[in-house]
Amino acid sequence: MTVALILAGGYGKRLRPLTDDKPKPLVEVAGKPIIVWQIEWLKKHGITDFVVLAGYRKEKIIESLGSGSKLGVSVSYVIEDEPLGTGGAIKNARLIYSSQEFFIVVNGDIITNIDVEPLFDSLKGDPQAVAAMALVQLRSPYGIVETDNFNHVISFKEKPIIGNYWINAGVYVMRSSIVEYLPDRGDIERTAFPRLAAESKLIAVKYELTKNYWKSIDTYKDLEEASVDLQATPLI
Repeated sequence: MTVALILAGGYGKRLRPLTDDKPKPLVEVAGKPIIVWQIEWLKKHGITDFVVLAGYRKEKIIESLGSGSKLGVSVSYVIEDEPLGTGGAIKNARLIYSSQEFFIVVNGDIITNIDVEPLFDSLKGDPQAVAAMALVQLRSPYGIVETDNFNHVISFKEKPIIGNYWINAGVYVMRSSIVEYLPDRGDIERTAFPRLAAESKLIAVKYELTKNYWKSIDTYKDLEEASVDLQATPLI
C-alpha cells in the first residue's frame, strides 16, 4: 500500500494572523482545511495511508485529524522538534517508507486535482530514476494587455497561463532510496533535487492547467482566489 507524506511543519508567516494559532494546512479554503482537501484528493486515487510531517502547532493538526477515521483513511504523525526543512522532514520519516518501493510526498499548502498515476508510471518506467516531480504551467500574477503594431490596445487577458514555463507543483513520487540524497536539515528543493537532476535521476511530469486544477496557498490573495474557484467548481 502506498503511503502519502504531507509536509506540514512550516510557519505560514505570510498568512498571519490566520496561522498564529494553527499551521497553514489547517487554514480553511471554501469551508474546508487545506489538508482535508489533500486527503480527499489522494483518497480518490486510492491512497488511504497518510503520514503528516508536523512541527509548528502540531497539536492542532493531531486534534483536527486524529486517526483519520472520520475521513475514511489512516493518519499517523512524525514530529520534528525543531524546523528541519522539507528535505530534513522527509529524512526524519525514513522508518515510515524504508520498506516501500514508492511513496508520495505533498507540500502542505497546495490544493489540486491532478492524477498522480502518471508520476508512479514514469518512475516505474525508469529504474535509474529516484523521484518524479509534478510540474504545472506558470500563471501570470498580473493581467496582460495586448497591443497591435500601432500601439493600440486590442485586448486584456486576466492572469493568463504562460504555457512554455513550468513550475514545481509540490507533488512528488519517490523511491525509498531518496534517503541517500536527503539532508539532515534543509529544503529538498535546494539539496536533493539539484543532485538528482545532475545525475539524471529526477523525472518531470507535466500537467496543463487547462485540464487540471492547482493552487498554492501562500498569501491572502491566493486564499481568496482558491475559495472563489472551489465554491464555483468543487474538486471532490
